[in-house]
Amino acid sequence: MDAVAINIDGQDHEVEEGQRLLLVLQQKGIKVPSLCFHRALVPAAACKLCVVEVTEGGKPPRARLSCAVKCREGMQVTTESAMIHQLRNKAIGDLLKLAPFSDAIHKIGSEFGLTTGLKPDGCIRCRLCIRVCADIIGARALKMIRREGLQYVVPSEDGTCIGCGTCTNICPTGAIRAEDDENVRTIRIRDEVVGRHPLERCDICGRYYATTRFIEHVKAAEASHPDEKEEHHHCPMCAKLYSKRKLGITAPHLAKTYGGKPVD
Repeated sequence: MDAVAINIDGQDHEVEEGQRLLLVLQQKGIKVPSLCFHRALVPAAACKLCVVEVTEGGKPPRARLSCAVKCREGMQVTTESAMIHQLRNKAIGDLLKLAPFSDAIHKIGSEFGLTTGLKPDGCIRCRLCIRVCADIIGARALKMIRREGLQYVVPSEDGTCIGCGTCTNICPTGAIRAEDDENVRTIRIRDEVVGRHPLERCDICGRYYATTRFIEHVKAAEASHPDEKEEHHHCPMCAKLYSKRKLGITAPHLAKTYGGKPVD
């Protein structure tokens, strides 16, 4: 294709005729926000963040989406103005109605000084934590509620969390956190406490490994088992090693215990 001369923010440039304006801006290192554009696809012009002002043929400047505009001879482009900022603010507001806690949208807002209002909390509302807590663990410590038109995962009012940490392991974004401080485990989502529990020590190595409520929950679940085992407070590693020792498998790790006492 032939080359054409265009002006971008007061600077003249020679570019390929018919090339997408957004690609030209990216190639020139001129930052313009964009979320929905990919060079392999026909522009959908969905996010509307890449808006710029375009002047052609002596007519007044028009707001155009740079992903959809093709470069033509004599085109004048302005990438920053009060009108552009207002339109981008509206565009990001519309996007946040669809995904209010999207890190990507908030990052663009911060970079370009756009108004985003709500802060991202990491939660993508997949409900995996709610489902695993109810269907697998049986604690039902989490639920979904609506606040001011938005969905939030929150602790149940009954305080049924057992501190197992399964919700933190299944969460794909790390929005739910388990924090062990000495002998206390705290489960949080955002700044809300789901549960706070004392931890039990392993009888062998002495490390804190599980909450009292979780151990009681497991005991209750296994109470009807025909081969109920003798009760031990063993962390998963020591339980595995202890089982090997009872089977006659040598395990040097079992020669030492918390406090230096040998294992019986």
